[in-house]
Amino acid sequence: MIVGRLLQVKSCYNSVMKTSLVFLLMLIMPAVVLSQSEKEKLKIKAGVLAVMDAQAAAWNRGDIDGFMNGYWKSDNLIFVSGDNVARGWQATIERYKRNYNTREKMGALKFSDVEIDVISKDAAIVLGSWSLARAGDNPHGKFTLVFRKFKDGWRIVRDHTS
Repeated sequence: MIVGRLLQVKSCYNSVMKTSLVFLLMLIMPAVVLSQSEKEKLKIKAGVLAVMDAQAAAWNRGDIDGFMNGYWKSDNLIFVSGDNVARGWQATIERYKRNYNTREKMGALKFSDVEIDVISKDAAIVLGSWSLARAGDNPHGKFTLVFRKFKDGWRIVRDHTS
């Protein structure tokens, strides 16, 4: 009788432990998944910011070709500024080279107020401000960028700058 009672208590204890373990896993798993998701988002944001930092550095060296490395080198790239729409990488670089054909016109580029919204593992939308510090003026405005991740890294596929 004592042995039977001990086996019954052991069985009950095992059942409680299994239930407790399942409950504990149910509590921990969402936190693990969430932290992995947050880590991935932080990695994506860092990749996007690295492209923008490289663009600003290239611009500030007077290197429009280097600046354009941040854009998708495709006929499907779209760049909108004011009433003008440039379609394709070639049209976009030609526009930059035409409008900023001297170091004085280029000035020093600064991005600020940058907000990155991660859409998926290979897409992000960026909202921010830009400004040029130049001798005679300080043009500035807002931008919205759509980034996509390609085999060679993050690239801007849509740019709407005002």
